[in-house]
Amino acid sequence: MRTLVWGNSFRRAFRRLAERRPELRKDLEEALDMLTANPFDPRLETHKLKGKLAGTWACSAGYDLRIVFEFVQAETEEDAVFLIELGTHDEVY
Repeated sequence: MRTLVWGNSFRRAFRRLAERRPELRKDLEEALDMLTANPFDPRLETHKLKGKLAGTWACSAGYDLRIVFEFVQAETEEDAVFLIELGTHDEVY
């Protein structure tokens, strides 16, 4: 199981989403749980990004909700998932 490290931008986007669209919070929490258990779970549709976001990964957290993240080395032996951005497809890409 991996550790989630919340970036400032992700934290702000999460709060904003929870206020504006509280019905999506459950989907997002389920996606984060899957991300810690297995980042390559087929339901997440995890994929590597190209272009200006090269080196990062993205996964789906619902119909049009995306999480942008990268794998980082944690203090423990396991890798951590650094959460960078959260938003709709058009917002994060």
